[in-house]
Formats: sequence, C-alpha cells, structure tokens
Amino acid sequence: MEAVNLLSSNRYTEKQIGYLFISVLVNSNSELIRLINNAIKNDLASRNPTFMGLALHCIASVGSREMAEAFAGEIPKVLVAGDTMDSVKQSAALCLLRLYRTSPDLVPMGDWTSRVVHLLNDQHLGVVTAATSLITTLAQKNPEEFKTSVSLAVSRLSRIVTSASTDLQDYTYYFVPAPWLSVKLLRLLQCYPPPDPAVRGRLTECLETILNKAQEPPKSKKVQHSNAKNAVLFEAISLIIHHDSEPNLLVRACNQLGQFLQHRETNLRYLALESMCTLASSEFSHEAVKTHIETVINALKTERDVSVRQRAVDLLYAMCDRSNAPQIVAEMLSYLETADYSIREEIVLKVAILAEKYAVDYTWYVDTILNLIRIAGDYVSEEVWYRVIQIVINRDDVQGYAAKTVFEALQAPACHENLVKVGGYILGEFGNLIAGDPRSSPLIQFHLLHSKFHLCSVPTRALLLSTYIKFVNLFPEVKPTIQDVLRSDSQLRNADVELQQRAVEYLRLSTVASTDILATVLEEMPPFPERESSILAKLKKKKGPSTVTDLEDTKRDRSVDVNGGPEPAPASTSAVSTPSPSADLLGLGAAPPAPAGPPPSSGGSGLLVDVFSDSASVVAPLAPGSEDNFARFVCKNNGVLFENQLLQIGLKSEFRQNLGRMFIFYGNKTSTQFLNFTPTLICSDDLQPNLNLQTKPVDPTVEGGAQVQQVVNIECVSDFTEAPVLNIQFRYGGTFQNVSVQLPITLNKFFQPTEMASQDFFQRWKQLSNPQQEVQNIFKAKHPMDTEVTKAKIIGFGSALLEEVDPNPANFVGAGIIHTKTTQIGCLLRLEPNLQAQMYRLTLRTSKEAVSQRLCELLSAQF
Repeated sequence: MEAVNLLSSNRYTEKQIGYLFISVLVNSNSELIRLINNAIKNDLASRNPTFMGLALHCIASVGSREMAEAFAGEIPKVLVAGDTMDSVKQSAALCLLRLYRTSPDLVPMGDWTSRVVHLLNDQHLGVVTAATSLITTLAQKNPEEFKTSVSLAVSRLSRIVTSASTDLQDYTYYFVPAPWLSVKLLRLLQCYPPPDPAVRGRLTECLETILNKAQEPPKSKKVQHSNAKNAVLFEAISLIIHHDSEPNLLVRACNQLGQFLQHRETNLRYLALESMCTLASSEFSHEAVKTHIETVINALKTERDVSVRQRAVDLLYAMCDRSNAPQIVAEMLSYLETADYSIREEIVLKVAILAEKYAVDYTWYVDTILNLIRIAGDYVSEEVWYRVIQIVINRDDVQGYAAKTVFEALQAPACHENLVKVGGYILGEFGNLIAGDPRSSPLIQFHLLHSKFHLCSVPTRALLLSTYIKFVNLFPEVKPTIQDVLRSDSQLRNADVELQQRAVEYLRLSTVASTDILATVLEEMPPFPERESSILAKLKKKKGPSTVTDLEDTKRDRSVDVNGGPEPAPASTSAVSTPSPSADLLGLGAAPPAPAGPPPSSGGSGLLVDVFSDSASVVAPLAPGSEDNFARFVCKNNGVLFENQLLQIGLKSEFRQNLGRMFIFYGNKTSTQFLNFTPTLICSDDLQPNLNLQTKPVDPTVEGGAQVQQVVNIECVSDFTEAPVLNIQFRYGGTFQNVSVQLPITLNKFFQPTEMASQDFFQRWKQLSNPQQEVQNIFKAKHPMDTEVTKAKIIGFGSALLEEVDPNPANFVGAGIIHTKTTQIGCLLRLEPNLQAQMYRLTLRTSKEAVSQRLCELLSAQF
C-alpha cells in the first residue's frame, strides 16, 4: 500500500521507487491492481514525459493480461499522437510490443496501424528502431495490413547504408552506422516477397553496398567493429536468400560466406556454414556453393567445435548432387568413424538418403549401406535397413549383387545385428541367386546365418526363422537340417511366444504342405508400393523439413515446365505393383485411407464444439489468384498450388486410368506453430457421386518451419465438370486463418493417350459427327504461339499427339480415352493455329456432349 501511495507523489524519485517496487513484487492478481491501474492512467494522461515513461515501463514489466485489458487501447493513442515526446514514443512502441506478445487478441488493430508504419520516417532513430521491432512482429501475423512498410523500410535502410558514419553520430557503433536498426529493417523485409521493380532496384543497391563494405579493410581492429559489421552482413545475406530472385547477389553472398569458412573466429565459421546450407537449395547459387566443397570437408576433419562440425555435415548434405555424391558420401562415412555420438544417427540418416537419391549404380548403394551398418551399426535405425530391403526387392538388377555382398559381409566374426537382419532377409529372398557357387552353397548360407542366431535379440531371431522356412522352399536339400533346428527344444519350447509360435507353425508347414503349396505360401516378396522414403520422413521429423532441402524438387517446381517435369517415380522403383496384403511384412505401409474431412463430434460434446469453435463450418471464399494456379495444373501434375506469407501448399500427383493419387504438402513458412490445423476436401452435391476422394487426417499441430504431407486417393466414377475445394483452417498466433483453393483434379487427368494411324483417326472422326458430339471454340491466343510449348501442353493435357495425321502440318491432332469407373469415352481433338491473326480454333469430338464441352473449356484456357 505504501508503494501505491508513492505513485501519486509528484517527486520523480518517490514515483520511481513506487513503480520499481510494484514491477518487481506485486502479483498480477493482487487486490491493489485497480489502484495501481488508476495511478498509471493518471500518469499516462499527465503529458509529463518522465512520468509517462515510468508508467509505460511498469506496464511492460508486469505485462499481465489485466494490464493488457486496461491499457492496450490507450497505448496506441500515445504512440501516434503528434505531441508525444520521442523518448515516450520509444517506450510506448516497446510496451505495445510486450503486450502484443503476451495477449495478441487484446491489442486492437485499427486506424493506428497505418500511422505506426509512418514512424519508419521519423527523424529520431531511437523511435524508428523501437517502431521497427513492433512492426516486424505485427507484420508476421497480419502481413497485408503492413505491406506499405516495405518501401519505407527500404528508403530508410538506403539512407543508413549510404550515409557516412559521421551523419548518424549518436547511432554509430565502432564506425558502423546504426547496426541494430539496419538488422531490424532487413529482418522486417524478410516478412515479405521481393518488392515491385522500382523499390527492388533501390534495395538491390543497398544489399550490394553492404556486400561491398564487407570487402573493405576494417576501420578498427576491435572485435565490436567486426561484430557490428558482420551482424548487418549476415542479415543482408538472409534477405538475399529469402528473396531468392537475384542470381548475381546470391553468388556474391556465397563467395562472401566462402571467405568466412576459414576465418579464425569460430562463430563466423558456424554462421557461414549455416547460411550456405540455405544457399545450397537455391538453383542460382547451388553451383557456387559446390566450389567450396574441399574447404567444408576440411572443416569436417579439423574443426574443434562439435556444433561447427555438425553444420559442416548439414552443408555437405545440402550441396550434394549427382556430380559429387560419391565423394561426399565417402567423406561422411570416413567422418562417421570418429564423429561425436550425439550426431551419429543424423549422419547415418543423411548418408542413407544421399546414397539412395543419387545412386546411378545400385551396387554402390548396397556397398554404401552395408559399410554404414559396419561402421555405425548401433545408430542405424530400422528405417534405414527397411529401405535397403525395399530397394533391393524393387530392383531386379541388384538382387544377385546384394545377396553376394551380404553373404561376404556376414563372414566377419563380429557382425552387427542390423547386418544380420539385412542378411537374413536378402538371403531368404535371393539366396538362390548365389547358391550355384560351391563357396555359398545352400548349406553354407544356412550355417552362416545360424551361427549368428544365438547372439541376436528376439525380433531378429524371429526374422531368421522366417528365412529358414524360405530356405526350405528354395533349397529342398537343406530341409532336414532346418527341420532339426525347428524341432529342437530351444525353439518348440521357447519362453518367447512369438518364437515358439513361428517354430511350431513353420515345422508343421514344412512337413504337411506339398511343394506347390509351399512355393505359393513362400513365394518371393512382391515389389513394394512406392511412397515417401521412410528415412527421409525420419530425418524431417528429427530436423524439421525446412532443413531437409531437396534441391532437385525445388528446381523442378520452379522451372516453368508446361508438362510438370518428370513424373515423381523415384529411382528405386523398377516395377510398382498393386500392394498385396502380404507386401508389407516390414510394417512400413500407410494405414488404410479414411474419408476426407474432420470426424464428426461424438455424443453430447457436439454442441460445445459448435459454440467454441472458430466457426469451422464457414468455408472461406477461394483465395485470390487461385484460379490462375488451378489453370496451370491442368497440363502438369507437380508444383506449388498456393502460397502466402504463412502457408505454402505443394502438390505431386499421378494418375492411371480412372484412379489417381495426390500428395499434398502443407509447409509452415513461419517460426510459430499452427494449431488446430484442419484441411478438409469439399465436393459439391453435383460432384460427389462422380468423384470418390479418400484421405487421412493430418496432425493438428504443424511446427514452425515444418511440412506435413497428406495423401489423397482419387477414383473417377463418371465424368464431371467441377473441381473439389480444399479448405484449410488453423490458428496462428491467436488469430484464426481460413484458406480455400480449388484442387486441380480435372477430367483430363483420367486420359489415357491412344496412338492412331491417319486413316483410323479420320474414320473415327467421321463416326463422331453428330452435332451434340462436337464442340468448337475460336479464341485469341493469350500466350506466344510457340509450337514446342503447344505440343508439350497437349501431351501434358493427357492425349497422344498424333504426328503426320492432319493434311496441314501446322495443325495439332490428339487422341485419347477418358477412363471412368462406369465407362470409357473416346476423345479426338484438333487445334488449328492462325499465326497472322494470333487466333486458335479448337475442335473436340467425343461420344458425350458434356465431356466435349468440359475438355474444350479446360484446353482453351491453356493457350
């Protein structure tokens, strides 16, 4: 109470002691809080800058929800009032920032927001610095409202960067003008995409000047000078990487970082490696990063600090491509023998991913993984050896080599258990491929595996028992030996129920079944259905996917490829078969798909959900620009479907006859997690009977910088015209976000191209001559009339492009069949360009009018 009384004093010292006491000791739910709030209110209204400053400091120090409720509406008024002193503006901006961070929902956005942006033009640099911190935080949550800050931030930055240190006397730190403000402005610009050309030119000048200053000899030998200079430099490089649009700047940034890789200052080496990891994922600077490979490998071998060594591993992983994969994988393997225990598992995952991704010769892949298990067996997770087996089973050309190599590897007196698992599985499947050699006869293979049996854990023994029964089928001559093993007391009376059951059942199977039945039950494993690599999924989970950059994917998405680039068939598939129930003994399969959309709320809780939900039933209108993106996907299957400041949605899809599968990738571009993340697929009443969509719900929390994947299984029941809508709802930093985009599932995706001779084409063309079967459209070209691009679009659309069919060589002719569950619809198309008039005539003939109409609409929009 004594302290509260001091607040009403008019003497600075007494008031200061009162506020200090309250800031430190008063609980936010104290019964005195009303009295304290009254005193603060009086001081804010007093217009005495010293008293206002004390009151604002107190609000920021306590920062409770009650304080926010009482003053969040008052402080913006103080901040933007014309007669407020500079020192009070600074305090008000930082006080508002504190309240926004603790209670964002209580800080009202309103007229003051546009006026806060103009504080970037303030004469007083202290005010600008405080305002920049506030605007950056607000812009991350509400990017649209603060868009105007970009041009103001660039012009302010330009004035700082081009000024001499004497111009900003009070804000120059060891010869660097206003380093903290420069860093904050550069960080604010990272909330937005590259600005429009007029502003971009000025920003590019600023960034070039910062890079040039980094090359100048230092003006002081003191560490503070280099720290301030480098702080600005690294933030500028972060902005260059964020914009990822100026090849010249990206390469210069890379060369600048390359100089830091051998700097005597450990922190600089760490930061340089970290920034280069991001640069390596840009198609513009990837080659420039690769030139530093020797320096990075050297850092891996000689660096004393483990965190710097870890960054070097990350950078090698990021710069790896087909040209240098063998060298990088070899270096990582040799480093693995002496690597710190804390990062071994991560290095193992990275080596396994790189070996798989860039394997041109799969014998090298098998050698690499077996080497990996030999060097760091304890750190090889199940996902890694699962993946080896998947790949060996899916590739006929490597099976014999794999069997021979694991057989040789198992000769070592001490084998890691993971090697025994791989050896047991591969020899059980493909031991017959090396059984012709007397050195690896069936009996020798069996004895070699069985010599490891007693040293292994129960799951490995269970796997080996399965290998033994496979041997009974592959090699009838070893059947008695294996039956003796299965019959022994240590198996039939094993304390572990799994081993006992396997021994009893396998023994009975080998005794009762005829050779035909045995061969059917124990036939070779079918190829695994292809899906995201389990190792890549594990590394993403461990590191967050933003760090697991896939340069080839990035390039593929970014290139303007009318046909959507190569289909996403990973290198490890030689044949993708329909998954059979037995195809997933390793437990790698996805769970059966569930219907799209959130599950219905059960029981009486439904009412509560409705009352307290973010009005989840309200679907947002389609996001601006989504129609253009949708049109782009008519002739391609992969790429970025939607992107704003918070969220990126990427797609990869494949279609075969009337079935399709689409992978939707949701990327959180912010550093704050998304909560209650709910993507829902919505089909209109007209669309629902014609298109079946099945999908699994995704995790409701998406971490900052992370990416989650959702698989949609698609079945076309009959022809349709509309497209489904994907609605995404989530909470981000206290605000509810609701985004809708059209999902590019269009009728032409179910096209199967059909080759035809000229005579067959015109015969079929005449048969489809009813007026209802033909739809024609004459339209103006929206894009340059390029023959190759047109061909690629027709092929991407799904039909076969028939050469030398039309008498006029300038025309394009296509044919295909639309597959639905109920019927097949033949389709012929003819596109006639008129270069002089810059016009096209498109004619489509199918056996169904609605199909002709829809295909004509979709294809016309592409030219």
